[in-house]
Amino acid sequence: MKNAALIEVTANDGVSLSVSAVGSGEPIVFLHEFSGDLFSWEKQVAALSDRYRCICYNARGYPPSQVPETIDAYAQARAADDAADVMDALGIESAYFVGLSMGGFATLHVAIRHPEMMRALVVAGCGYGSQPSEQNAYFTAMNREADHAEAIGMDAYAAELADSGYAQLLRAKNPHAWSEFKRQLTVHSAKGMAMTLRGVLARRPSLWQLEPQLKNIDKPALLIIGDEDTPCLEPNVFLKNMLPDCALSIMPRTGHLPNLEEPEAFNVLINNFFTSVGNNLWNRTKSAISSGE
Repeated sequence: MKNAALIEVTANDGVSLSVSAVGSGEPIVFLHEFSGDLFSWEKQVAALSDRYRCICYNARGYPPSQVPETIDAYAQARAADDAADVMDALGIESAYFVGLSMGGFATLHVAIRHPEMMRALVVAGCGYGSQPSEQNAYFTAMNREADHAEAIGMDAYAAELADSGYAQLLRAKNPHAWSEFKRQLTVHSAKGMAMTLRGVLARRPSLWQLEPQLKNIDKPALLIIGDEDTPCLEPNVFLKNMLPDCALSIMPRTGHLPNLEEPEAFNVLINNFFTSVGNNLWNRTKSAISSGE
């Protein structure tokens, strides 16, 4: 994947996005978290691209995707629409989705805004700052973080993110993977990350505010959460109760970066889920649960 050619796709507002498409078969669209990028999914693409067409791209604000300089170019809805624009550009009518953290929020919003384009969804590590009681403090913190990122520059900000608490389980489990995580951070844009903080993270609606829309998502859904990812535990229980066709998997001794910390286990979970959906076994198990068999 490191040597894969990137495709430039233009979103419907004129912003260019850098996209990787590897493999063949049914498409999977991967949406990265705030500290990640399309290369965060290398272990998943390597494991799945012999059976699926794996689509990864850098969100706007993450070079080599374009870094718009106006706040109006960033929003949670815009992030969801970018996924739809990428699919349109590649001629994909519907796809499986896998989103982590920021990408998990975006995946839920794709399911809300573009349900016809989604076959099934995996939402991992989603929920930071999403409880109504936390939102005002979270928004203030995200705006403060944006100012901080711009003030210290990308090299210093990358070092801070890599040394922050949510990356320490990765560091303990796989120092080489953590070093690569840190290296990839250095090629990001402090401006782009700051604008993402202000325009997306500091303005997105609470999951609790989305209750009516979540209850209308009729696609098969798998939630994945690390048991050490404490801020996301309660939001995932909420999502499990809201999404009509949903299962919840809790990975032991795992934090906020399950695809990097435990790539083999993560890959098994998503592969088994998509295989179950593709073979219509997911609906069979749902029927058994509903009937009490």
